[in-house]
Amino acid sequence: METFADYILEEENLIDKMDIMYYLSKKRKIFFDKSVVFKTQIAKMFIDYMKIDVDENMVLTACLLCNCKKIDNAQELEKIHGYAKEGAEYLRDLGFDRKFCKMCEEINRYSGSNPREKESDILELVDQFGGMLLDRPERIGFQPEEAIILLEHRNLKDKYNRYLHTFLDFVQMMENIVINDVVEMTALKKLVKIYNETEELSEFIKKVCYDFATQVDESVQVYNEKIKREMLGKNRALFSEETTKKIMANIQKERKKENSAIE
Repeated sequence: METFADYILEEENLIDKMDIMYYLSKKRKIFFDKSVVFKTQIAKMFIDYMKIDVDENMVLTACLLCNCKKIDNAQELEKIHGYAKEGAEYLRDLGFDRKFCKMCEEINRYSGSNPREKESDILELVDQFGGMLLDRPERIGFQPEEAIILLEHRNLKDKYNRYLHTFLDFVQMMENIVINDVVEMTALKKLVKIYNETEELSEFIKKVCYDFATQVDESVQVYNEKIKREMLGKNRALFSEETTKKIMANIQKERKKENSAIE
């Protein structure tokens, strides 16, 4: 008999997967809002653009579900510390295997689960970094450069996360990716802008998975081609074309002399 876990994992299209989550959240009253979609999109870009060797479908499904028992604006410390573990137990009831549930439990470190799954390190980075970019009742969202400093030197200080430095490179790359729209802005700032300006969850999903994702993919392609041209330019700068011809001519002369001596 097919479980919910089988059903959502078999659906590999991200927007369809989000639609499943949208209806599940209404039916089961689990946590699923714009912030989940926002962080999942960051996870997708990180995996795709940095070529992270993980099962992307499984990680993105975990991004959508790992906060399922989170309580928005919870005031009780016990609930804040326990929602990931409670969520993992709930996911077991939905048919997810031990590894998937362990990944979701390890989105934060309150349960003390160790050793950590490598996928959990992605969830942790995306959850913390993505959360810092968004406005909260007690503060406005941080700029990406501020968030990444806090992530490295405060949130994960003295903690090992195998993807931290790759994630730092990813954020730096995203700060160099410019989206050409009415107002030119970097990719992450554009994503935050869409988040702030779109109220309806269903509309936000469409804007992120269709419009924004396409814009970023195109901008990343332009950026990568620019980097390749610059690298080729640096390689060519080592010798001018004229110098190269002279060197090759001299090599050919030396080879002829060597061949004559042998004969």
